[in-house]
Amino acid sequence: MKHDLIVNQPVIATERFDLRPLRPSDAGMIEFYAGDERVARGTTSIPHPLPPGTTEAFIARALSDERTEDVWAMDGTKTDGPEVMGLISLERMDRGQCEIGFWVAPAYWNSGVASAAVQALLAANPLECRTVFATVFQDNAASARVLTNAGFEYLGDAETFSVARNAKVPTWTYSRKMD
Repeated sequence: MKHDLIVNQPVIATERFDLRPLRPSDAGMIEFYAGDERVARGTTSIPHPLPPGTTEAFIARALSDERTEDVWAMDGTKTDGPEVMGLISLERMDRGQCEIGFWVAPAYWNSGVASAAVQALLAANPLECRTVFATVFQDNAASARVLTNAGFEYLGDAETFSVARNAKVPTWTYSRKMD
C-alpha cells in the first residue's frame, strides 16, 4: 500500500473555496491550466509549451520536506467547483520576509478568486511573514489590482525574465507589512 506524503501545511478556508496543499492527483488539472499560453505568459517560471514531466516535478518539489515555497491549490469542490481553479504560493525569504505568487485558470479570471485567495492567505499568514513582497508584469493590471486591493503598496519598477516569453519583461514590485 502506498501512502501520500502528508505536508505540514494548513488548509485555509474561504467562502467559495479552500486553499489546500497540492497532491499528486492535481497534476492533470495543473497541467491543463499551466499549459494555456495565457497562464504561462503571466508567470516567470512556467514554460510554454509545457514540457512533459514539468507538472509532476513541480508537485514533487511542492511536497518536499526541503521546499522553500509552500503551494496551495484553490479547490472549489466545497461549492461544486473543480479541485483546481488556480495556485497560490508563499516563498520563504530571509528576515521574516516572503514572496507571494499566484495564477488563476482563465475560466475564473475576473471572478474574485485571486482576490479571495490572496486575502485569505495573508489573513492566515501561515509562514508568519513580517513582510510580503509580490511582483507582477506591467501588462497584467488585473493582478496589480488584486495586490493593491489586498493592501500592498507599490515599491517600484523592475524587470524579470519570463520563461514562456523568452524575454525580460517590465514588472511592478509591491510589498505589504504584516505587523
